[in-house]
Amino acid sequence: MDLAELRTRTADRSIESVVVGFTDHYGRTMGKRFDAEFFVDSCADDGTHFCDYILTVDMEMEPVEGYAFANWERGYGDVHLVPDLATLREAAWTTGTAFVLCDVIDDATHEPVAVAPRSILKTQIEALAAEGFSAAAASELEFFLFRDSYRDAYTKGYRDLEAAGWYVEDYHLLQASRVEDYVGAARRALRDSGVPVENSKGEAAVGQHELNIRFADALTMADRHVVMKQAMKELADAMGVSVTFMAKPDAAQPGNSCHIHLSLWNGDRNAFAAADDAMANADGRSDLFRWFLGGWMHHAADLMPFVAGTINSYKRYQEQSWAPTKIAWSTDNRTAGFRVVGSGASLRIENRIPGGDTNPYLAFAAAIASGLDGIRNQIEPPAEFSGDVYTATGLEQVPSTLRDAVDRFEASSAARRFFGDTVVDHYTHHLRTEVAAAEAAVTDWEMQRYFERI
Repeated sequence: MDLAELRTRTADRSIESVVVGFTDHYGRTMGKRFDAEFFVDSCADDGTHFCDYILTVDMEMEPVEGYAFANWERGYGDVHLVPDLATLREAAWTTGTAFVLCDVIDDATHEPVAVAPRSILKTQIEALAAEGFSAAAASELEFFLFRDSYRDAYTKGYRDLEAAGWYVEDYHLLQASRVEDYVGAARRALRDSGVPVENSKGEAAVGQHELNIRFADALTMADRHVVMKQAMKELADAMGVSVTFMAKPDAAQPGNSCHIHLSLWNGDRNAFAAADDAMANADGRSDLFRWFLGGWMHHAADLMPFVAGTINSYKRYQEQSWAPTKIAWSTDNRTAGFRVVGSGASLRIENRIPGGDTNPYLAFAAAIASGLDGIRNQIEPPAEFSGDVYTATGLEQVPSTLRDAVDRFEASSAARRFFGDTVVDHYTHHLRTEVAAAEAAVTDWEMQRYFERI
């Protein structure tokens, strides 16, 4: 939908509200709902403002002290929210509503706020463009579907929820047909909201599913990812069911993945594929492919907080769970953290490390920054691994806790070179706050284990 169409549909009252959104550190969609006429008359060109504390709060919306960006001493002022009208669309998962994503702009300097997730990705895309490349990307989101509403799930303490299925339904058409009331509605709502859909399928756990949307340039894909999660949650809420994108909602089952597919393009040519006259590349893969893969792998552990940013993220990395535990690459091998798939124009790298809780702007930014560094410095990847990576020895492990990942991220000279001290220090503080909150919490596991028997 462009602005002219929005004006027309506002006039005929088929669109009455415009949701203006952006993502915080967690990847949550934050923002405001505007009267459509006011948006068209004022906000579309001038944008709006929001309190800068949103980029300093925890999951419970409590302002966290210790940020340089915004704090009590500075009075928690405003930043400017500028709609990117290229993302304007009808929100077909609801009625009479349009939806637009925004850039977060500093009111004083009129420059993008460096610590905003979309700003971070756009900076890396610009660096890639300066080298003559663009990135094509896709993210495969998995989720669990429950027949409990979000309110009922909350009331039950998220325990004893009714899964939408009752056996593992990976590729099972019968079981998948039983959730078409919701999953089919989600496919149609996304399609009608300008988010092109490929397919959906049952996944490797009870009540787990995957819904794939079409690849695009990295920024468009990250935007689609954000719209998809918002749409699916709102649709679930309206239908009295619930979905979760938590990386590991059930300790006894596989977690939710978000496999990221990425390739580099030089105009209309996949730069990962060797040119026809490059006979030295017998596998059909270019030097750029190899160096990009080398850089992505080399920096993967240092940049884990941009890929796996919650305490729960790290509980997904279990042996034989379909989630990777080691940093290795292999051709079409789902035990490897980096799986190479396709050939020619479809040749791409799949990073299987991110979970369903990943912030796509940060995950794509980490991928591009790492791969671009690999190209600039001709970083060679390790030898291709053959066999079961889970049983391999001598390979670098995926960090096992958020605390370990943050320690490494904070100390990483590469992270500071890619994103700058302002961004690294800001996210380090955010993530350490998350670690501290988790370590202070008393869990159900502790109560069950220690209440009587300790």
